[in-house]
Amino acid sequence: MLKYTKEILTKVSFDAQLFEKELKKAIKLLVPGEINELKQWCLEQFGKLYSALIIRTFRLAQTN
Repeated sequence: MLKYTKEILTKVSFDAQLFEKELKKAIKLLVPGEINELKQWCLEQFGKLYSALIIRTFRLAQTN
């Protein structure tokens, strides 16, 4: 599932709202270990574009 999620996020990375929507869905579906790996990958791949969005989305997911 993690590999598929990465493919989807890569494909929608041109649009911040779509990226955030797919990231939220992915966080709900993945197990904790995969979530941590996804966070690191997102920051490495898209940190220059969406670092604030990525950090906020993962932080909100932890509180819910």
